[in-house]
Amino acid sequence: MIEKLILYELVVFSIRENYQRIVLSFYCSLQYDQNSFIVMILELSHTEPMMKINFSLICLLLVNCILLSKSAFAAEHPGYIEAPERRTTGIGKFYMGREISFVMGHRAAGWLNRPERIREEMPDDVVENMRLKPGHVVADIGAGSGYFSFRIASKIPDGKVLAVDIQPEMLQLIENQKNERNVSNIESVLGEVSDPNLELDSIDAAIMVDAYHEFSHPFEMINGIYNALRPGGRIFLLEYRGEDASVPIRPLHKMTQDQVRKEMDVFGLVWTETLDFLPWQHMMVFTKPF
Repeated sequence: MIEKLILYELVVFSIRENYQRIVLSFYCSLQYDQNSFIVMILELSHTEPMMKINFSLICLLLVNCILLSKSAFAAEHPGYIEAPERRTTGIGKFYMGREISFVMGHRAAGWLNRPERIREEMPDDVVENMRLKPGHVVADIGAGSGYFSFRIASKIPDGKVLAVDIQPEMLQLIENQKNERNVSNIESVLGEVSDPNLELDSIDAAIMVDAYHEFSHPFEMINGIYNALRPGGRIFLLEYRGEDASVPIRPLHKMTQDQVRKEMDVFGLVWTETLDFLPWQHMMVFTKPF
């Protein structure tokens, strides 16, 4: 309440003196609720007629409020620990208690398209459980050979799939298949190890299949994905179940549900559900708050 009164007086003073920058700076520092701020400005135009608030100044303030709300979110970085001497089958880099694994190179692309993967990972059921809507834009992060990208694209013919990978060779495989299959709603995006290179507020969902545990910069990647998601957008994160010793995958290529939730919580992503219909993997769903 005190902050609101201070802001009110500052708005009055600033508009009288035409110091709109002061208002915007104060708004930034308080991270004041955008809707309340807009309502306050509009109320002032009626309750303070002596101020002779001109319409252009009101518009300027409102536009700047909207622009502020579109700025990128910045979470607090938990930090990395470099400990090569502790390396097992990973890279000797640790994040929130786990070692990051090696990346599967493009030379193993054939393994991604193995016939038994349909039985092991049930890709069509995964896409069905994403419950996508017409026109959705979906980012396939760590798209590899496009194994999931093409399945998703067929579900949203009026939408778009952004196939993100850090290896140009993988993206070339996708481009070749696009031409062969005559698919036009997949766009290849060359990412970086610390940036998916996605625009702010540009996607409705992101999916990562057996990829997140390999990110050398997981914090930066999720931060980029978070900022690309529209409010209410979802992240589908599939990882082999680290809780299950019977899953025939190397330990660093698995993740427990608790570990994933801990890492997503850094960004305020809301765990929505975990679907365990797959033979070996968790399908975890997180939502970006409105």
